[in-house]
Amino acid sequence: MFQLIHHDDALLVLDKPAGLLAVPGRGPDKQDCLSARVQQHWPDALVVHRLDQATSGLVVMARGAAAQRQLSLAFAGREVRKRYVAVVSGRVAPPAADDGWGVIDLPLIVDWPNRPRSIVDPQHGKPSVTRWRVLGYDAALDATRLALEPVTGRSHQLRVHLQALGHPILGDALYADAAAFSQAPRLLLHACALEIPHPVTGAMRAFASPVPF
Repeated sequence: MFQLIHHDDALLVLDKPAGLLAVPGRGPDKQDCLSARVQQHWPDALVVHRLDQATSGLVVMARGAAAQRQLSLAFAGREVRKRYVAVVSGRVAPPAADDGWGVIDLPLIVDWPNRPRSIVDPQHGKPSVTRWRVLGYDAALDATRLALEPVTGRSHQLRVHLQALGHPILGDALYADAAAFSQAPRLLLHACALEIPHPVTGAMRAFASPVPF
């Protein structure tokens, strides 16, 4: 199903399981999704943003058009802070920055002949920036746990940026090589923290979801 993290008259915060679509897809077999399930309980719930089907974690929905407009403006204005945890192939050396955070700045564009994949394209891609930090290394798996903060919100941004660094996310059916894909039963990417201005009061609200891997 899904886990309800928060609800009030304007805002819903949900914890989406991996494998569930955030919104309906094409075809009758892709109509079951988070938004449809939520709307069975709150008919006024409207989509604000999405997570990939394979990604788990925090998703925000608005109750009513006015709240949706305010939340959409907050996302567009980069007032929303999102943090993810991922487990990637290989050992990632910590960045040299004093605060421990590195930056991936690689422009991305949808790879139209191979949709839904995206690719790095320095000439035609849109600016795409991800902050990252090493949380730990598992020698037995030869895998590194990372904290990720997307500054921009491009399609598959975190997955493509990590692949471009040579460290694809374990279990990634689209971007990992066969070895990295086979190391996990699901995509090891989880939206674990979210800070967002409330659509009515404007006060910043923080939400968290424990990492399930």
